[in-house]
Amino acid sequence: MLQGYGSTILDGAWLTLMLALSSMAMAIVLGLLGAAFRLSPIKWLALLGETYATVIRGIPDLVLILLLFYGGQDILNRVAPLLGYDDYIDLNPFAAGVFTLGFIFGAYLSETFRGAFMAIPKGQAEAGAAYGMSGLQVFFRILVPQMIRLAIPGFTNNWLVLTKATALISVVGLQDMMFKAKSAADATREPFTFYLAVAALYLVLTSLSLLALRFLEKRYSAGIKIAEL
Repeated sequence: MLQGYGSTILDGAWLTLMLALSSMAMAIVLGLLGAAFRLSPIKWLALLGETYATVIRGIPDLVLILLLFYGGQDILNRVAPLLGYDDYIDLNPFAAGVFTLGFIFGAYLSETFRGAFMAIPKGQAEAGAAYGMSGLQVFFRILVPQMIRLAIPGFTNNWLVLTKATALISVVGLQDMMFKAKSAADATREPFTFYLAVAALYLVLTSLSLLALRFLEKRYSAGIKIAEL
């Protein structure tokens, strides 16, 4: 059916999964920083966080991918000679994809995490401080576990969107499963077959992700439900 291109597309699928996981790891870090900035009482930090979230969420993903990839490469090649490096720098598509998707979805996750933190009653942090906990202990032992439970639904949605957005990185040369499918479609002149195979692989990946994240949500919500009963 896939005329010998099945293993090639599966290799691309593995690269797609690695891209999605690496990008999400970066997005989580940026999302937490963005949420912390937006909730900060320091005005310039709050403004910086709001600007990051507003600007990035207001520009189409494909435009940002092309802008950051080609713009970043141009900036590097302008700065490198000033530092004594004269060779042309060609950005690695995988590294560029991780940075770009992580940067984009960090803005979306900052909103998810900010909302989750704001939903936690302030009295809980105050109670932790009253027991003698430091600010970091209150944050990691009291706030973060509750934030995770509240953020999982929004996180799930962002993960699914990010996973599908990995297909856009093929435009900068990353040989993911979308790139491999296009190459196979061009060689065999059967685009429907290969794009349908890629669609099925994306559906499998997102479906398995939903099952895993729903299981995680139930685990984090178990104690809450029992307490409510």
